[in-house]
Amino acid sequence: MDAERLVQMANDIANYFASDPDREEGIAGMVSHIERFWEPRMRRQIVAHLDAGGDGFGDLARDAITRLSTRARAA
Repeated sequence: MDAERLVQMANDIANYFASDPDREEGIAGMVSHIERFWEPRMRRQIVAHLDAGGDGFGDLARDAITRLSTRARAA
C-alpha cells in the first residue's frame, strides 16, 4: 500500500479519536487500533514514512505514529 493511502487512513482514525476529550487517551486508542487491525507491513510502512519526514499527518496522527514507532523499537 502506498504511503499516501496509509497517511489518509491514519488521519481518518485520528479524526475518530479526536473526539476523546483526553488527548492521551485518544493517542493510546489510535495506537491500539493500529496495532490490532493493521498488518505489520503497514505499520512498518507508516513508521518509515514518519521517519522520512511524515508529510500529510495531522497532529494527532503524527503523535500516535510517533508513539507507535517508539513502542515498536522498544519491542
